[in-house]
Amino acid sequence: MRLSSTQPQVSAQLRRLRALIGDPLLVRAGAGMVPTEIALQLMAPAETLLRSAEQLFGGKAGARAFTPGAAEIEFRIAASDYLDPLFLPMLVARLRQQAPRARLTIHALSAEFDYRARLARGEVDLVIGNWLEPPAELHIGRLFSDEIVCLVGAGHLAARRPREWTLERYLAADHVAPTALHTGGHGVIDEHLTRQGLHRRIVVRSPHFALVPTMLAHSDALVLTTGRLFCQRHLGTLPLRIVRCPVDFPSLTYYQLWHEVTHGAASLRWLRETVRDVARRLPAPGLSAAADPVPVPVAASPSA
Repeated sequence: MRLSSTQPQVSAQLRRLRALIGDPLLVRAGAGMVPTEIALQLMAPAETLLRSAEQLFGGKAGARAFTPGAAEIEFRIAASDYLDPLFLPMLVARLRQQAPRARLTIHALSAEFDYRARLARGEVDLVIGNWLEPPAELHIGRLFSDEIVCLVGAGHLAARRPREWTLERYLAADHVAPTALHTGGHGVIDEHLTRQGLHRRIVVRSPHFALVPTMLAHSDALVLTTGRLFCQRHLGTLPLRIVRCPVDFPSLTYYQLWHEVTHGAASLRWLRETVRDVARRLPAPGLSAAADPVPVPVAASPSA
């Protein structure tokens, strides 16, 4: 019924596949049938072929045919955990509500994960993260922007005496930074500092960004520079403070990126629209007494 075909037609198609592949593909198990090991290995490349076929032959009618409530499909997203911690949980909740039969696989961005090649091969549907300059060969959708601030432990100098938190002290401090997303690369913070002829002292690099707030809570020396949304979510659970960064950073902008090979797929167009809508509905974090103890100049000089 799901194939909109008859039992004899399906049996004939299965015989042709068995002859082409040289494997039974399905074998009896009790009152039903189960796939062989080779059949299981072929499922992923078969899904890629079907996605490509949708691009080649779907046309405008195919672009309107996607029904999320009935779709049995796997979405594959690569995302950094630098985002607002509520973003991915809210996205999962939305997908479970509107596409309950769909599956979602989330890949972590890292230097070993070549997201550009995987997008081009159709192995990943969407990449979500922040870049100063997103790759020009990919389609780009802007999600949201955030102010760059510093997150420190409650006993850090920047929290206790914020007026002394100068550019010179900032650059000489012990910084925590995420692992670069590509070999030999730098994150958006260090890329911007390099363009300004500045260099900070990074003493900890971690691929597990979500663990950094706990590291800061156990140290009066470490500093994290990132978006306010990420920092604000941790203030109620850990002894942390947000202080303004004494460097004039541009806004931290998050994007979703996808390749031309999946641009026209109806299911992935729906996914991108859902991601964009979830980003727009992120709740604004409330201010707390732990945020920004005393404002400091954004562009303080080393001699300030």
